[in-house]
Amino acid sequence: MLTWSIARRFRRQRGHTGFLSFISASSTLGIVLGCAVLIVALSMMNGFQGALQNQLLRVVPHVEYQRVDGTFDDWQAIAEIAYRDEAVSSVRPVIKQTAMVQAGAEFKGVLLQGIATQADGNDVFDFIAADALQQLQQGSNTVVLGAGLAEDLAVTVGDTVTLLIAERGEDAFQAPKRHRLKVVGLFEFGGEIDHQNAYTSLATARALAGIESGVTGIQLSVRNVFSADAVAQRVGNQLPNLVYVNHWMRTHGHLYRDIELVRTVIYLVLVLVMAVACFNIVSTLVLTVTKKQAQIAMLKTMGLADWKIILVFVWQGLQNGLLGVFWGALAGMGLAWLLPDAIAALEALFAVQVLNDDIYFVSRIPSTLRWQDVTLVCSVALSMSLLATLYPAWRATRVEPARALHGSH
Repeated sequence: MLTWSIARRFRRQRGHTGFLSFISASSTLGIVLGCAVLIVALSMMNGFQGALQNQLLRVVPHVEYQRVDGTFDDWQAIAEIAYRDEAVSSVRPVIKQTAMVQAGAEFKGVLLQGIATQADGNDVFDFIAADALQQLQQGSNTVVLGAGLAEDLAVTVGDTVTLLIAERGEDAFQAPKRHRLKVVGLFEFGGEIDHQNAYTSLATARALAGIESGVTGIQLSVRNVFSADAVAQRVGNQLPNLVYVNHWMRTHGHLYRDIELVRTVIYLVLVLVMAVACFNIVSTLVLTVTKKQAQIAMLKTMGLADWKIILVFVWQGLQNGLLGVFWGALAGMGLAWLLPDAIAALEALFAVQVLNDDIYFVSRIPSTLRWQDVTLVCSVALSMSLLATLYPAWRATRVEPARALHGSH
């Protein structure tokens, strides 16, 4: 193609001019860095969203019902009502209570959950060893602690801890009672839950809470986590008891909203960064048009149409854009794939932790590369590169051959 060949010739000849070459290299480097950083940032947001949906929501109930007063004496009947809704995938009973756990001189607050160790659909079991679950089921006064909580208390499997649970009397809270439990296992999710949760069997939880029968709560898992609020209201309206309705969007929804907000900001930054990076393309082409007026005049006198002259400078600008997009996408994908391991290596080298696991819901920087994001970033970069060529290309058509050729002598 004639216009492409002329554009390549103009671009190669520009290397003889140091200033033009510097501006051109700056524009290409800006696009490379912009594409790489944005691909990595979007991959991080994908990773956090994936960690929320595929990890955190495996141990956090999608929907939960608590009796306003008393307990659910027949939780199987509640389960039958819930299963009538096709959106519900599993139902399980729970007994929740807050307590203080003591080991030596250390005290930590904990959310103690009594769970049915043989219930189906409880993903918490994936984070607890099978022998620990068996000991929870067969023994009494046993507990499974979060790995972070066990580390804070300096205890391990086989040790004994003391639980302090406040009991409510008729008029006021009474002095907390002490219960000694044996640690039969640890679970490691990799976030703040490891520092906050502990699990025991329903029988032990009843004894600790002073409940003769029944459970204090019913937890539901739904097939589509984003329909949890609608399912919670729909099923809750069918229950025979007055209940408090809760779901993950109310307890942890702020995490998802924060991720989406940051993603929106990144999309805005994407356009602005590319606009700044492509601004150098405008400068490069304007200077090229000024320097190449004699050559442009010769092309026009030889009969090259204005639209083809525009095409010459469009191709020249797009060559910078294509080069920057190619290397930027390559660098961005490589960094996105290596990011978790690279951050982990830096943490080990400098003995620091980027995400403190007793504050954040994950303890490692996650990254999930999606081709849609790579395509989006590359498309925006190429589009901005194309727009950056239009004004200089139009200026090239305004060159008057007679004046340009006269001025070159």
